[in-house]
Amino acid sequence: MKIAAEIYRPLYLNQAPILYTDRRTAELIKYAANAFLATKITFINEIADLCERVGANVQEVARGIGFDNRIGSKFLHAGPGFGGSCFPKDVRALIKTAQDHDVPLRILEAVETVNDTRKRAMARKVSSAFAGVLRGKTVAVLGLTFKPNTDDMREAPSISLITALQDMGAKVRAYDPVGMEQAQQVLTDVTYCQGPYDCVEEADAVVIMTEWEQFRALDLERVRDLMACPVMVDLRNVYHPDDMKRHGFAYTCVGRAPTHPPVNVYVPPNRAESLSRAFSP
Repeated sequence: MKIAAEIYRPLYLNQAPILYTDRRTAELIKYAANAFLATKITFINEIADLCERVGANVQEVARGIGFDNRIGSKFLHAGPGFGGSCFPKDVRALIKTAQDHDVPLRILEAVETVNDTRKRAMARKVSSAFAGVLRGKTVAVLGLTFKPNTDDMREAPSISLITALQDMGAKVRAYDPVGMEQAQQVLTDVTYCQGPYDCVEEADAVVIMTEWEQFRALDLERVRDLMACPVMVDLRNVYHPDDMKRHGFAYTCVGRAPTHPPVNVYVPPNRAESLSRAFSP
């Protein structure tokens, strides 16, 4: 312990924030911290669903409550649910530990259930743009890893989304800057593409699944013109609805007002027929 304290000492002018505790307490600190963050994510995701129904903006709600120092602004970004190697595993581990000792953790049990359900439910945001019918439609998915700047596909929300889209009869094209090799081990019957514009070409809808920097500054006019039908489902709220409306997209996001098709949808030259087919059941 003295060695650890000495290593961290130069990093702080005052005493380093080191807590000395026993092994069981240390284990629970780690599990409880990640479970609490997972709970924050799940909470704002459910608030996003409510925002969509009542006409509120989840980003402004998150910003508003984040101003409260007791809450903080971190982990309040609505999206398709959490994944990765830590949050799902640690939530399950804490629930299992509690069950082994006859201590109910109802909040965390709900967090796990809500998050698992949410991942597949995101496919309904895509199907709703086509009157609930995706059979025969081509969906381009941008981003596969559970977060940017990693190739980690462990429990990535994209897995549940893509399998749900395939169950609905959609053909799926996908691109991720670094995660496609890992994705191919868990996702089959997917056409993996060389870049974002290659991925969206002739697609009936595009889904932004992971907020990679490459997807935050797309040439929207190029994307629109390449697509068979300009429908975007933005599960990370990368773009602003007004901007997407101005560029002629039917745009759906999370916890904010969508722009519904076919109103304000740009029809590329010679594609009126394909657009009509896309929005027909």
